[in-house]
Amino acid sequence: MGTIQIALIILFMSVIHAVAAAASTPSLELLRVKSELVDPTGVLHSWSPESHFCRWNGVECSEDQTQVIALNLSDSGLSGSISAELWNLTSLETLDLSSNFLNGSIPVEIGKLQSLTALLLHSNYLSGEIPQEISRLKKLQVLRIGNNMLTGVITPRIGELTELRVLGLGYCQLNGSIPKELGNLKQMESLFLEENQLQGPIPEEIHGCKNLQTFVASNNRLEGTIPASLGSLPSLEILNLANNSLSGSIPADLSHLSSLQHLNLLGNRLNGSIPAELNQLGQLQWVDLSFNRLSGSITLLSSQLHNLEALVLSGNDLKGSSVIPSNFCSSSQSKLQKLFLAQNYLSGTFPLEILNCLSLQQLDLSENNYDGDLPSAIGKLQNLTDLFLQNNSFSGQIPSEIGNLTQLENLYMFDNAIRGNLPPEIGRLHQLTNIYLYDNQISGQIPRELTNCTKLTDIDFFGNHFTGPIPETIGKLKNLVMLQLRQNGLSGPIPPSLGYCRSLEILALADNKLSGTLPPTFRFLSKLFKVTLYNNSFQGPLPSSLSQLKNLQIINFCHNRFNGSISPLLGSSSLSALDLTNNSFSGPIPSMLASSINLTRLRLAHNHLTGTIPPEFGQLTNLQFLDLSFNNLTGELSEAQFSRFKKLQHFLLSNNQLTGIMPSWLGTLEELGELDLSSNNLHGDIPKSLGNCSNLLKLSLHGNTLTGSIPEELGNLTSLNVLNLQRNNISGTIPKTIENCRKLFELRVSENSLTGSIPDEIGKLTELQVILDLSHNSFSGEIPTSLGNLIKLERLNFSCNHLQGKIPSSLAKLTSLHRLNLSNNDLRGRIPETFSGFPVSSFQGNSPEGLCGRPMEVCLKSGGKKGMSNAAVVGIIAVIVFSSTVICLVMVYIMVRMWCHWREVAISSTVDGGGGAGREQRREMRGRKGGDDQFWKLSQLVQ
Repeated sequence: MGTIQIALIILFMSVIHAVAAAASTPSLELLRVKSELVDPTGVLHSWSPESHFCRWNGVECSEDQTQVIALNLSDSGLSGSISAELWNLTSLETLDLSSNFLNGSIPVEIGKLQSLTALLLHSNYLSGEIPQEISRLKKLQVLRIGNNMLTGVITPRIGELTELRVLGLGYCQLNGSIPKELGNLKQMESLFLEENQLQGPIPEEIHGCKNLQTFVASNNRLEGTIPASLGSLPSLEILNLANNSLSGSIPADLSHLSSLQHLNLLGNRLNGSIPAELNQLGQLQWVDLSFNRLSGSITLLSSQLHNLEALVLSGNDLKGSSVIPSNFCSSSQSKLQKLFLAQNYLSGTFPLEILNCLSLQQLDLSENNYDGDLPSAIGKLQNLTDLFLQNNSFSGQIPSEIGNLTQLENLYMFDNAIRGNLPPEIGRLHQLTNIYLYDNQISGQIPRELTNCTKLTDIDFFGNHFTGPIPETIGKLKNLVMLQLRQNGLSGPIPPSLGYCRSLEILALADNKLSGTLPPTFRFLSKLFKVTLYNNSFQGPLPSSLSQLKNLQIINFCHNRFNGSISPLLGSSSLSALDLTNNSFSGPIPSMLASSINLTRLRLAHNHLTGTIPPEFGQLTNLQFLDLSFNNLTGELSEAQFSRFKKLQHFLLSNNQLTGIMPSWLGTLEELGELDLSSNNLHGDIPKSLGNCSNLLKLSLHGNTLTGSIPEELGNLTSLNVLNLQRNNISGTIPKTIENCRKLFELRVSENSLTGSIPDEIGKLTELQVILDLSHNSFSGEIPTSLGNLIKLERLNFSCNHLQGKIPSSLAKLTSLHRLNLSNNDLRGRIPETFSGFPVSSFQGNSPEGLCGRPMEVCLKSGGKKGMSNAAVVGIIAVIVFSSTVICLVMVYIMVRMWCHWREVAISSTVDGGGGAGREQRREMRGRKGGDDQFWKLSQLVQ
């Protein structure tokens, strides 16, 4: 080969090498990275071949301007995946792509960047597992890839990164256990594992991280005990193991952590007492041991903890009184600002030792067993911003010294036994935003001075004994959002100035003695979404200007004396609940009500509304509760109006003048729990389709003119509690499927035309309690013995039927009965002794043979046997009377003959010794035909 040829070959190879080198320059690699990223904010606009890559945004180069050593594009709004070309920048020492919208996985090629000392990919949407190749980055000091969607386990090979100082894996979806290999990271200063799904114990080997300053593993599923070996980490400043399932006691070895400033163990299952040794931690600033199972007394209140700013022990089992040491906050250097002891079993009077903590800003003693008066010295805590004393048994008055707490923002004293007046000094709390005093016994008037607290947003005085008027100056509270004065004894009208509380969203004045009309200034409450005025004495028509309240969602004006039209309340199309029950509203129901398509509860019962139900009601498809009962509404129940109410649970239209056939489409309302169409003019059969309403608890159709039979399909209503069909024209028998309605506690079918026998299956309805009423029908046959199973039954009425036979002895088990009526049937026999306390009227009007036993006549007995029937007794008496009459007649006849014989003897004696006259008479007698024979026959008979 010639010299020229060799030269050409060398030149060609050089060109190829130059082209290849040019193809892999950092600028080309970075441009390829740019091509795969979405850059909505133009952060990468400077990345252009027209300028040197070392001048590009976020790029840092080596001193010779040939290599990229750092790339920082954090918080740049970038999206897309991480380009594989990035891993060709092998000189990179720092890569920061954090706080963007990057997705995809962390490529395994990351292992090529062996010069990296800092890798920051946190706060993106990266997914997949942590690649094991990350262990090749031996120079890595900072690894922060948390706050992504990473899954899988923490690879133990991270333990090979011996230069690592910061490891951030928090806020991902990592599972498995904490690798014990992390104990090899001798240089580690910060370890963040929070908000994952890690489980298992904390490895003992963690104590190998001798330089560890921050260890955060909160909000996982860690179990087991806290390793005592954590006490051998002398540099540890922050230990956060909150919200896991750690158990056992708090190791006293933690007292060796002389640098510890923050200790957070809340939300575990730790038990035992709080180690007194922790008082040795003079650097402690924040301690949270809340919501565990710690018991015993409070020992973490030593004067040694002079740096302590917050102590949170709420939600444990700390008990007893005087558990706070006397030297608590005795040091003038005390920095304690937050003391939370809520939800324990602490008792006794208010702990006076707390009053020495003059730096205290937040105090929470709620949900304990404290009692007694509130100390007047509470006014010493002049830095207090939050005072939580609710759910205790504090009594006495609120001391006037509370007015000294001029920094107070939140005052919670609800659910105690506080009485007396609310002191007017409360008006000095100009920073007060929330005052909750509900469920106490505070009396007197609401002090006018309260309205000087112009920053107030929430006032809740529910369930006290306040009297007198609402302060006229209430309108000064321009920031008021909620005013809750329900269930007091307030009187007088609503002050017109209330309309100037234009931030008001919730107004609750129910259950008072307020009166008068609504002030026209109500129209200014444009943010009002809930107003409850029920159980007062408000009257008059509603101001038409109320229609300007466009944000109203919940209105309850029931049990007042309002009249006129309801239209002014319908200016809002956002209504979800409207209750105007028990007023005197009149006129038709406005069709514009149907524009509130989010309406779930509509109650207009007990008014004087007239006309038909608007056809537009079909738009209210979210209705769950509809009560229009006790009005004067007319018309029929249109399928177009109501069949779309698929969410309806309560459908109450009783005591109106509705007409038409009982609609079959009711069976399509499968969520129905209560149906009451009673006392209308509905006719036709009871629809079989009602059996589809399997959630039905109450079915009341009484007081109509319904005909036909009781459908067997009602047996499908296995949740039914009340069935009332009385006062109709229903015929046929009670279907045996009634036995499936095992939850019935009230069954009324009286005043119909039902026939046949009473089904034995009713005896299976063992929850029947209120009443079983089958009266005024044509039932026949005997009373089933199975009814003795209804031991909860309180009222039983079978009167005015054709029932026969005896009262079953099994009914003696119905010891809960306090009303019984078996009158006007064909019953007979002995009344069970259990029923002896009922009046005679309960049994009158039965068969001629009748019932006997108390309270009726006593039954006759014979030979120890049961008494005879009335017919048998009458027969015996008739026989006795007849026999006595015959015997008396025979005796009279004999007596007459004896007298005649005596007379004959007397005459004979006279003839024998008495002269001619006697003899002449004797001859005359003998001369009669047969006279002697007849005499002797009689004489012989007498003898």
